[in-house]
Amino acid sequence: MTRDPLSRVRHAFAAMADVVERPSHGEPAWFYRDKRQIAMWADHHHDDRVALWCAAPPGVQQALTESEPERYFRPPYVGHRGWIGIDFGADPDWDTVETLVSDAYRLIASKR
Repeated sequence: MTRDPLSRVRHAFAAMADVVERPSHGEPAWFYRDKRQIAMWADHHHDDRVALWCAAPPGVQQALTESEPERYFRPPYVGHRGWIGIDFGADPDWDTVETLVSDAYRLIASKR
């Protein structure tokens, strides 16, 4: 598998049913059934990070930002809804990234 984080994230979302990738605010974003946003790529979007912002279950944002603030952060605009930011400049733990992507999908898809 490639080391490019965007390619890895795309690969993870491509395996999920009813997920569509399309641009949002000039960045790649993933939507469930092309309607509800699951996640957004952020390549220096309002800061100096390359990151993924994704929906997260209650409590996950606080737990990760407190335990590993060098890897995880509260993203602007969506952080107040519990979304988590994953900083790819900080040597991501890919097992956790894949879990967060799966959790984001299940969280958004389960609402339908």
